[in-house]
Amino acid sequence: MYLTAEKKQELFEKYGKGATDTGSPEAQIALFSFRINHLTEHLKVNKKDFATERALVMLVGKRRRLLDYLKEKEIERYRSIIKELGIRK
Repeated sequence: MYLTAEKKQELFEKYGKGATDTGSPEAQIALFSFRINHLTEHLKVNKKDFATERALVMLVGKRRRLLDYLKEKEIERYRSIIKELGIRK
């Protein structure tokens, strides 16, 4: 499996407040971004995998909603996570 428990914990440590901080928007956005990148690579090889394409669209929507929430609440945290993950150009 591409997303092991160790990889998740590493993402939460880096972007969240600690290894057990799974609920902060930054940690969730980082996890969704990792999954989105993986599914994007998968779809480059398997162009007709429409179930995965739908899952990817749903994940992008979830990440978008979390980013919108963070943008409304604390713009500085939003700007920092965008910059760290390189989501925007």
